[in-house]
Parts: sequence; C-alpha cells; structure tokens
Amino acid sequence: MKEKFYDDIIARAIMNEIEAAQFYADVADKTANAYLKELFTTFSNEEQKHRRLLEGFRNDPSAAISFQNAPDFHVSETMDEPPLSMNMKPADAIALAMKKEESAMKQYNALAEACTDPGREKLFYELAAMEREHKAKLETAFVDIGYPEVW
Repeated sequence: MKEKFYDDIIARAIMNEIEAAQFYADVADKTANAYLKELFTTFSNEEQKHRRLLEGFRNDPSAAISFQNAPDFHVSETMDEPPLSMNMKPADAIALAMKKEESAMKQYNALAEACTDPGREKLFYELAAMEREHKAKLETAFVDIGYPEVW
C-alpha cells in the first residue's frame, strides 16, 4: 500500500473512533436506563482510548498494537440495523451499536486481506480485533437484555 493511502486509512480510523465515542456518549446522555448509561459511557471511554492509541501509532508506526482475540458470537449478523431514535428500546440501542462495531470490524478485515505488507496487515487485523471485542461485549449485553430468561 502506498504511504499516503495507508496514512489516510489511519486518519479515517481515528475519525471513526472519535465518531463512535461521540455516538456512545450521546446515547449515554439521552437514555434514562441506568444499565445503558453505564454501558455506553464505558464504550465511549474505550473508543477515546482507541483514538489515542491510533494517534500514537500514527506518530510512531513502529509501536506495537495488540488486542485480545475476543470471540465473535455472530449475533449482530442475524439482525437488521435498527434506525436511530430517541425512543429506542434498550435492546434496539445495543443492536444499533452492535451493527456499527460489526461494520468497522469487517472494514478492517477487508483492509488486512488486501494488504501486502505483513506489518500493516497485522495492524489491520489488530484493529479488527479491537472492534470484535466491542462487538462481543455488545452481543453479550444484547442477549442479556433481549433474552432475560437466560439469566
């Protein structure tokens, strides 16, 4: 990949983290549900950490990035993305966030698969793992909210 193209991808990833942090913060601010408020505040904080991590990597490409290999439960793939609404049910709010994380994960995996540089390929797979970790947490929360009988 050309340097400019690679830098553009990192810049877009940083913007995605900023947008995701703002999305989660907005949902946390607008919901009266204490569980969702805490969940989305936590995700907003994590997205801010990811942004800082990517900015650090952008300034020092030799820095290592590593995320745990979270499971992919594929719950989000079984549903449509609900529209954003001020009157969303908790399960729908989580489903929307799940779909956003799924989309980001797929983007990074596609970039990794298209990459010919092993170091950059690893970076994109690590970014996909970062998104998969959020997706797994959201899928767990969705199952807990959507199917309370499993508690």
